[in-house]
Order: sequence, then C-alpha cells, then structure tokens
Amino acid sequence: MQADKEIDTRGLNCPLPILKAKKALSEMVSGETLKVISTDPGSVRDFKAFARQTGNELLDQQTLGSDFVHVLKRR
Repeated sequence: MQADKEIDTRGLNCPLPILKAKKALSEMVSGETLKVISTDPGSVRDFKAFARQTGNELLDQQTLGSDFVHVLKRR
C-alpha cells in the first residue's frame, strides 16, 4: 500500500511509535495516509486503540517478518 508519508520506528518500544505517529499525523492534511513500520509486537494493539481514540482510520495492519506495518488515514 502506497502512503503519503512513512516513518520507521524499528527498535523503539511503546509509547514511542505512537508518539512519532501522532507527531507525523499532526503535520499532515485530512485524508493523507501514514505508514508506520515498527518492531514492537505491542504496536498492533496500540495502533488499534490509538485510531479508536483519535478518530484517525486504521486502514491496514500487516506482519512482515519481524516488522509490524500500520497504515493510518488522517482524520
């Protein structure tokens, strides 16, 4: 999936991937997509909760080897 912006948070543990995603989303306009790559297994649950709490749409989550890929759409 092609995203408007991509951030790599590999090696960072909760809550850093969420905080970096929040900062990136704040710099984006409504409707743009953000791809976040993480190695924190807890990020799967965290990004679901983050999307629910912030109103941003979680478009996709995938596990690719040791990477967890999350795609969010800015509200």
